[in-house]
Amino acid sequence: MSAAHADPATAEQPSSRWHGRLRRLAIILLVVVLIGAAANLFGWDLGDWFKKLWDTVTAISIGYLIAGIVLLTIQTTTTAYAWYSILRFAYGRVAVRWIQVYACYATAVALNYVLPANLGTFVMLLMFLATITGATFAGIIAGYVVQKLFYTTIGIATWLYLFLSLGGSFDLQFGFIEEHPVSVVIIVAGGVALIVLVARILKAQIHKWWGQAKEGGEIIAHARPYLAGVLFPEVLSWIAMLGVMAVFLAAYDIPVTFHTLMRIVAGNSIANMTSVTPGGAGVVQGFNTLSLKGITSATNATAYSVAQQLVSTAWSIILALVLLIRAFGWSGGRELVEQSYAEARQKRDEQLAERRARKA
Repeated sequence: MSAAHADPATAEQPSSRWHGRLRRLAIILLVVVLIGAAANLFGWDLGDWFKKLWDTVTAISIGYLIAGIVLLTIQTTTTAYAWYSILRFAYGRVAVRWIQVYACYATAVALNYVLPANLGTFVMLLMFLATITGATFAGIIAGYVVQKLFYTTIGIATWLYLFLSLGGSFDLQFGFIEEHPVSVVIIVAGGVALIVLVARILKAQIHKWWGQAKEGGEIIAHARPYLAGVLFPEVLSWIAMLGVMAVFLAAYDIPVTFHTLMRIVAGNSIANMTSVTPGGAGVVQGFNTLSLKGITSATNATAYSVAQQLVSTAWSIILALVLLIRAFGWSGGRELVEQSYAEARQKRDEQLAERRARKA
């Protein structure tokens, strides 16, 4: 076969290989740069942070530490699998690889500990968009909505439990509503009006986005795949999260009860949602101290909260880096290229067979 009549899949393969490798290396470098930039921007003294981490690790029994790390890994892995189920159902098994989804989600978890306002989640959505063939941003956002259904529902339930059982919790984060009611009403009404106006202007584009969104969130319309692939793993993840809290509470001799866990879960949820500090640092400690009031001393409550956040941050970063190297490094890139090459050869053979059949 002459060069002029070479098969397009074969001719374009080398450039596709390098393009894929470079894109994956760029993702890894971007994550490293984000972590470093966050440390510099928010005055994160890495030397002091490692010293505190070491002091915390050496102060906790090794059994508690291992148990906490195992449960943290289960929490991350099960939620990542829920994401994998959503994306695989939307875009197919060929386009969506488990190790890449796992790495992207673990990266989001790690970045949310060092970036403010849960920006790590947005980075993850962009990583999905960059690595999944055929994915659209509207589809990824729809998948995010589906993925958050269980957590939103259980979060509302724990918030109600917190507000009904713990006086002063509403004022801790939402006292500004009572102090500035007119401003709040104006902001809400203006926001709704702005959304309506933008929706009218972008009516045609929104119709296109809606079609893409239905593709990304299609799994919600199929009960069995959703229950088995999304809801069940997320329930396991939520239970593992409770287990992490229980382990660190026990490590600091704080009584572990359902009431205590629900108060901490609700407080952490609201703190992470409303805080602009990396990982909700400071605000989370304030909520934990309030949640554990009457159960343990304020000093012990703060020590528990700081220890859990330090260990969670360190392990999440380690896990994310390992998975990133595995998914997007040279080994993972080689596997991806080999798979792509096999598919390209198969496609070429099919095209040659069709040409022979037409000639015959």
